Amino acid sequence: MLTQTEVAERMGIGPTGVRDLIKSGHLLSIKTDEGVRIPAGQLDGDQLVKHLVPVLTLLRDAGYTDDEALRWLTTPDDTIPGTPLQALHENRATEIKRRAQALGF
Repeated sequence: MLTQTEVAERMGIGPTGVRDLIKSGHLLSIKTDEGVRIPAGQLDGDQLVKHLVPVLTLLRDAGYTDDEALRWLTTPDDTIPGTPLQALHENRATEIKRRAQALGF
């Protein structure tokens, strides 16, 4: 888990830019006792994981809350294998998008 400041430093943007990514739904965050935290798996180096934003959109369209979307992205699935987020890191986005889209039906 990363702080907003750590994400800003990694991405080379200001803290306001990170807040804007969260507010626009491009980045998931979790409120903890220590403040807002961002799961590091959403980043690939200094950028958002490729295809994360469209997958988040599909999950929201399926009625998922941000907490549910994060749980879905990070829950191991033997049929993938790994987690959906790992699959996005490995450029296996087509299957993940298909699955996220199917959740709405």
